[in-house]
Amino acid sequence: MGLFKKKTPEQENPAAETEHDASVGTAADVEAVMKKYDRESNTRVWEGTPKLLIRILMAVFAAYSIVDTVFLNTLQERRLPIFMGMILLIGFLTFPARKGDGRVNHIPWYDVLLLIVGPGAYFFYAVNAQNVIRMSARVMQNHLYMIIGLIAILALVELCRRCVGLPILCVAGVLLIYTFVNLMGANPVTGEQVRMTIYQVIRTMFYTANGIFGGPVSVCAKFIVVFIIFGAFLERTGIANFFISLANAVAGAAPGGPAKVAVISSALCGMVSGSSVGNTVTTGSVTIPMMKKTGYKGEFAGAVEAAASTGGQIMPPIMGAAAFLMAEFTGEAYSTIAVRAILPAVLYFTGIYIAVHLEAKKLGLKGIPKDQLPKLGQLVKRIYLLLPLVLLVVLVSTNTYTMAYSAALAIVATVVVSIPDMILDTRSGGEKAGQNPVKNLGLMIFNSLEGGAKGSITVAVACGVAGIISGCITVTGLASKLLSAIVNLSGGHMMIALVLTMLCCIVLGMGVPTTANYCIMASTCAPILMDPSIGVTKMAAHFFVFYFGIVADITPPVALAAYAGSAIAKADPMKTGVNATKLAIAAFIVPYIFATSPQMLFVDVTGALQVVQICISALLGIFGVAAALNGFLYRPINPLLRLVLVAGGLGMLIPGTVTDVLGFVVVGGVLLYQRAMAQRQGAAA
Repeated sequence: MGLFKKKTPEQENPAAETEHDASVGTAADVEAVMKKYDRESNTRVWEGTPKLLIRILMAVFAAYSIVDTVFLNTLQERRLPIFMGMILLIGFLTFPARKGDGRVNHIPWYDVLLLIVGPGAYFFYAVNAQNVIRMSARVMQNHLYMIIGLIAILALVELCRRCVGLPILCVAGVLLIYTFVNLMGANPVTGEQVRMTIYQVIRTMFYTANGIFGGPVSVCAKFIVVFIIFGAFLERTGIANFFISLANAVAGAAPGGPAKVAVISSALCGMVSGSSVGNTVTTGSVTIPMMKKTGYKGEFAGAVEAAASTGGQIMPPIMGAAAFLMAEFTGEAYSTIAVRAILPAVLYFTGIYIAVHLEAKKLGLKGIPKDQLPKLGQLVKRIYLLLPLVLLVVLVSTNTYTMAYSAALAIVATVVVSIPDMILDTRSGGEKAGQNPVKNLGLMIFNSLEGGAKGSITVAVACGVAGIISGCITVTGLASKLLSAIVNLSGGHMMIALVLTMLCCIVLGMGVPTTANYCIMASTCAPILMDPSIGVTKMAAHFFVFYFGIVADITPPVALAAYAGSAIAKADPMKTGVNATKLAIAAFIVPYIFATSPQMLFVDVTGALQVVQICISALLGIFGVAAALNGFLYRPINPLLRLVLVAGGLGMLIPGTVTDVLGFVVVGGVLLYQRAMAQRQGAAA
């Protein structure tokens, strides 16, 4: 979802108003860093009439996507090619061939050619869908259809290179070569045999449901794009400002308040966002200058924002649309997914919150003066902004309507809740005073549709390439071979298999949108973990691959969210990434625990007492780990005690009475020792 995509919110309270100084990056600094590291930030520059026409095209595509998904019953072989054809059309209009091409209203001849033949190939399939179905495998005897299929695949690959990146293309390329070799088999290498094998690959990847138009694109067209559009509408209600103000009111006055504000606001904003980078830039433009002004180092401030923004996508009930996708892939009810996600998400943000609190204590930092903070009473008046989110969750969790229809109704609710603010703005003395509220509402709807369409490009393209990857694995029977390889490498040990899967998720997650990455991993790695020879439960396997697909955004060397935070903080990108990884340590530990002990996901628990025990012990355990990594608890902790704290914390994180008791004794003992030594030092001073 493209919610809160790289926009700086207007501030609603004095605490959020920080004057720019040389210690923090400007919008231009952020843009330069993002264009260097984030392909999605490199877009063409359109002005005047061409810009208006392209915006109208995007808005029409978004409106069509909603109508088609919710109301029409179009043939799948026609609907998906139209969807991907439109994605390629607006994609090539948006992304240039090279980074840094800032020429206004310029499009080279080869891009004009791609704009014609790329989308044209998909529209050709849509028009001739019945012929393709009727011909089935005989489509390989039609040279025209094969050439068009090849053009379609190459056009998708080129757009993926421009807006997603090379890692996912490298994986797809290797698998395509493997598929070709596998289909060739022991046949003699003749020109005719090579041609027919290539045709077979083209047919599989383009003219069947085992390739581009497989599960990932189907889910994208059916669910993801509607949620992206919903996010674009929600952004324009000002809910980001509301979340930041709410966080200031709750935690702004606490020691190191701005950092705690960053944790809370980013969790809330990221909950309904599918973009770690966009969330970092949106909330970070407010919170990072505040953190630096309070006394936090730049690399720590940027890391806090990046880690919290990334973690927003694991925050139930929305989870950046992943909860709805997970419900589709696992066959579990949405409400079940949301409940399972509660404890891991709480542990993640508790770990970051404890880390920033201990850092504030170590540095002696204060909070924001209370007279500069917004009043909760004032914020309650705008609680109606949450209505679309509440409506969406209620409709989906009660199975009242389908997920797509529920999202469409939530979009309508978003338009409704934005009307009071528009009327008040036009009647107040603000910048919209005297404007026509109906016209402003129309512009809001138009801008939201355009933003939703633009935010869909990268996700849809990545899903298309994910379909190629999944298709190669299915056609060649590579899944069973991968399973055998992982079992052999791990020797049947679950932990080694989990490590191998983690590395795969992080590599594939480099620069790939979270939703697309989850689609890839859910269809490839999750089934391997669920195999009886490894023994991870279905729910734990899907949460495992989802978590490690997300943390790629804060894991060096390709840590886009951390780089965005470092640009605002004017800090070293690599140090920011390392700090973000330390702060997000729960995301690296907790998945292993719920994979080996699914009780952390509230699976196979015996009763309410066990749930309470798991929650309390896990929270105390994450406190021990966070304190050990920070190195401060009343006073600096020596290296040996830090190791002891880690061991005790991990003991309490693992569900079980024995480990809980041992961990509690260890962490409690270190805590009492540190406090006693601090008091002794204070008395001596």
